Amino acid sequence: MPYHVPSSLTLAQADAIADGAFAYAAQNALAPLALVVFDAGGNVVLSKRQDGAGGTRLAVAHAKGAGAAGMGVPSADLFAMFKDNPGFAAAISVAAKGEFAAQPGGALIVEGDRVVGAVGISGDTGDKDNAAAIAGIEAAGLTAAKS
Repeated sequence: MPYHVPSSLTLAQADAIADGAFAYAAQNALAPLALVVFDAGGNVVLSKRQDGAGGTRLAVAHAKGAGAAGMGVPSADLFAMFKDNPGFAAAISVAAKGEFAAQPGGALIVEGDRVVGAVGISGDTGDKDNAAAIAGIEAAGLTAAKS
């Protein structure tokens, strides 16, 4: 008999994050986005791509969100941390089997000092991707980690 496996984020919350991020993108004339929402365990809750976003964008969004979740640091902060040492960032990406990108667009969802999930977005510039991720988290009534 299969048992219920709890997640730190529900599908409804992930849908609300996607809706909020895509609404932000529309309001701010962003390029088409791809988005991946993860729970605290790094499991994909939702993966979604707007019409016109290239298929590779999902892989990039995945790497941004998974990297943030795996390191416990927003990917914009990882970008700053590894700016002068890109070789180390590349080594982490290899060790993480490609599930790490030290580029803005991976935001953490937090409750207090605890990570409950992450969002990775790709499609526009890193800063705009990051803003859309944070906007989606906040539109869902959740809290994004501060950079």
